[in-house]
Amino acid sequence: MADENTENQVEVVVEGAEPEVREGRGGRGGGDRERGGRGGRGGRGGRRDDRRNRNEDDGGEELIEKLVHINRVSKTVKGGKRFGFAALVVVGDGKGRVGFGHSKAREVPEAITKATASAKKKMVRVPLKEGRTLHHDGKGRFGAGKVNVRTAPAGTGIIAGGPMRAVFESLGVHDVVTKSVGTSNPYNMIRATFDALTSQTSPKSVAQRRGKKVADLLGRGGANEAEAEAAADAIVE
Repeated sequence: MADENTENQVEVVVEGAEPEVREGRGGRGGGDRERGGRGGRGGRGGRRDDRRNRNEDDGGEELIEKLVHINRVSKTVKGGKRFGFAALVVVGDGKGRVGFGHSKAREVPEAITKATASAKKKMVRVPLKEGRTLHHDGKGRFGAGKVNVRTAPAGTGIIAGGPMRAVFESLGVHDVVTKSVGTSNPYNMIRATFDALTSQTSPKSVAQRRGKKVADLLGRGGANEAEAEAAADAIVE
């Protein structure tokens, strides 16, 4: 009788444990749903999507993101080396705004995400002539890197290589001629290119600063008043 009671007790315990195990699994699943619902990773991801949609509704365009350079970096710690990755990203809207950012992380996707977020915070506006090229030639320098940028007629294309091409494609420039002298370090080339772009000015800004009309500035080159007015109206900043 004792053995039968023991067997019955074991059966009762086993049968009672199965629902508990199922409830425990369900609890873990529910815990995951609760973590997603509390606004952990899933919550932050949802806010990023909403922010992107609001920017598009406000008239902003979808940004152009270009990965320029990935470099593996290492940090020597006690017991060996700790490896990570450094990313350099250029972000632009294709209509006169561009920025760059760089960041480090243990994984490549995380480094790219952090660099992209940094680039979006440091975007600058560059005036464009007819929405396709620069208003005038310029020079930029950072460290040992020097770049020359020149305006170009329609159909020239982007004559630039490496990191500089990514900057102009994200900016929305269709015709430009560039030359890089000195270092080929992508970080210095990007910074030198931004130094040249931030020095760009448009006839509208110059006329506003001098208290004159754009047609007055354009008429000094020998063009008559009608041509100067037409050129002033055609300027897209």
